[in-house]
Amino acid sequence: MNRETILMLVGPDYEDLEVWYPKLRLEAAGFEVPVAGMGEKSYLGKHGYPCPVDGHAREFMSATLAGIIAPGGWAPDKLRRDPTVLNLVREVHANGGLVATICHGPWILISAGIVKGRRMTSTVGIRDDVVNAGAIWVDEPVVVDGNLISSRTPKDLPAFGEALVGWLSHRADRA
Repeated sequence: MNRETILMLVGPDYEDLEVWYPKLRLEAAGFEVPVAGMGEKSYLGKHGYPCPVDGHAREFMSATLAGIIAPGGWAPDKLRRDPTVLNLVREVHANGGLVATICHGPWILISAGIVKGRRMTSTVGIRDDVVNAGAIWVDEPVVVDGNLISSRTPKDLPAFGEALVGWLSHRADRA
């Protein structure tokens, strides 16, 4: 079975639930979800949960990915400074792959320059950042705009997980 791969980005002080819930949800649906970081072998979440990393972001090729997920916490503030991470997000987006984000994760998409004119959500704490980057911010649990899926906070994870699996399953049906 050739399983589709969705790359999970992670860095220091990631939001524990926003990494593990979608990762496990997608794996249960039959997708492969490796974790990419910026060079460390493991990161601690905001709540102290360790996350082993499968490789540096530069080790993953966009052409092999069905999508990429940028979870929240404080990790996006570090990840958005890494040119390799930003290029990978841009390439997955340009290839029409899934680009999903939650909470503070849109910081990465903003720095990658892919949100202008897109309808999306985030934690209210970065609403101004999203709007100033040219996106149309809405206060909904999950927003799907083409290949971009966004969500607000951990309380919205069930809707986020459902949207991820639904979008990817629909994509697989078209292939």
